[in-house]
Amino acid sequence: MTWLYDSHIHLSDLEYQYDLDYIIKGMESIKIKACCVSMDTITSKKTLELGKKSKLVLPFIGIHPERTNDDLELMIELISENRQHISGIGEIGLDPTFVKSSEDNKKQIYFFEKFLSLAEKFKKPVSIHSRKSLDDIFSIMTSYDTKHALLHWFDGSKKQLQKAMDMDFFVSYGPVMIYASDKQMLLSKTSEAKILVETDGPVKFSKCFDMKSGQISFIPSVVFCASKILGKSYDEMASLLEENSKSFLRI
Repeated sequence: MTWLYDSHIHLSDLEYQYDLDYIIKGMESIKIKACCVSMDTITSKKTLELGKKSKLVLPFIGIHPERTNDDLELMIELISENRQHISGIGEIGLDPTFVKSSEDNKKQIYFFEKFLSLAEKFKKPVSIHSRKSLDDIFSIMTSYDTKHALLHWFDGSKKQLQKAMDMDFFVSYGPVMIYASDKQMLLSKTSEAKILVETDGPVKFSKCFDMKSGQISFIPSVVFCASKILGKSYDEMASLLEENSKSFLRI
């Protein structure tokens, strides 16, 4: 039986805390596994607990570029101690939105490179935040493994997408693709072997989603949309995404 994968969702966010049992039951019913990413040490610990609660939750722990005031050494220790239990490292990356000085920029890069080194050491995939920083990400990643790296919520140009494909990155598309023609165009130009889908919940979505927070139950709609764009049946698209997800996760 084919399993779907939400390649990037924040189930450890407070938005979901009262619905987790319901969410996990829903995942069992519709056959979806979730790469549960984290923002900092607090959410990483929650993510680890969720991973123990259900095998459908694939724990990713790390520090988001917004949270570089967090304890890096504690996170390194957390990753090292739980390397047998985590599925990957993330959400990590760069974002100039949260940079107010050259020191902030240096700190983001330092955190990012630390996590990339750990991912290579422990042979773990990484989920990368690359908003307004794709070219810098590309430059840094020339020294690291990109075959098991995901540029989540890809929002670059066609030229940057081609660069990502040339470097063997995975890229993921979410519910926005259902109503955004620019995302549909990017998907159509993405190597089929490098496509993943995500929700990035609890991000809220407009249009047909009426500003509801991203739910794992949105994933079949994203898969259906992708199948139409690529001229495949739903089952063909689901099988392709399962294969891609396993490749990304090294399973």
